[in-house]
Amino acid sequence: MTKPRKQQVSLDDTPFYHCVSRCTRQAFLCGFDHFSNRSYEHRRQQIQDDMLRLASVFSIEIAAFCVMSNHLHLVLHVCRDECLADEPESIVRRAHQLIAGNEITHKFLNKEPIEPWERDQLDLFVDTWRKRLYNISWFMKFLNEGIARRANKEDNCTGHFWEARFKSQALLDEQAVLSAMAYVDLNPIRAAMATTPEQSDLTSIQRRIAFWKDKANGNQESDSDKDIQPESLMPFAGNPRQPMPSGLAFSLVDYLQLVEWTGRAIRNDKQGAIPLSKPPIIQRLGISPKHWLELCTNFEGRFKGLVGSIQSISSISGNFGLKRRPNFTNSNLLFN
Repeated sequence: MTKPRKQQVSLDDTPFYHCVSRCTRQAFLCGFDHFSNRSYEHRRQQIQDDMLRLASVFSIEIAAFCVMSNHLHLVLHVCRDECLADEPESIVRRAHQLIAGNEITHKFLNKEPIEPWERDQLDLFVDTWRKRLYNISWFMKFLNEGIARRANKEDNCTGHFWEARFKSQALLDEQAVLSAMAYVDLNPIRAAMATTPEQSDLTSIQRRIAFWKDKANGNQESDSDKDIQPESLMPFAGNPRQPMPSGLAFSLVDYLQLVEWTGRAIRNDKQGAIPLSKPPIIQRLGISPKHWLELCTNFEGRFKGLVGSIQSISSISGNFGLKRRPNFTNSNLLFN
């Protein structure tokens, strides 16, 4: 049964969400159509460009993404506090990148005199768009609607491009965030579309590796992880410390090693070939290698809605309007 979005999103409890959108009938509307012998691969690149552009406008960071032939994955981090503290002028400028605005908002940006009644209308506009700029539903609306309109125009047809509204999963703790990111980044490898993370086209991990290699080839020394990471993605801030900079509380190097290790372990020709030395992050988060592989290969199937440890789910399930703790068995097995 479809759940209302208020039971899937609670920014008071977690800013991290895994979102998925699938094409109608799971058709390859973004890949190669063997029936018509037409290639729609260019749409995958367009989707990546759209999501990165929208992330630069919204107060939402992309921690991981993957654009497949018939669906897309996003791990999003909502920056609500930053948006609430933003100046009205910045809110209006960002809104104008999405919509045309109106006469009053253009007068405001041009520093023209505004009447008192116009000021009331301007304040209403700013309040409305301030809330929308940190809203996941509005982010996905602009992303999916733009893709659908462009594809329908190209195909000279009408109708749905996406099979339904996007699916979202709340990621309640570090274990859930990390496993969702690895699950998303390894999608092409699991689908036999690539053999290594750096060859996984249109994924966040390929983008991170390519940026890092460009910096290395340029012989640019860096004092922090952020200097070797693309601005279009949420940065890795390193292991927890004081003061803790903004970003993912993991090391970029550790994450790349973790994804590489996981990718080797889930290959069909190397089942169970797990190194004796476990990745540092797995040791720190207390996830067994066996359970980690299950998380990275069946993340969507194992969890519906809230994702995290039993403690995380128990403490905040009521805030999502839930009377029972969801995913109790799987959380107990995989996260504890």
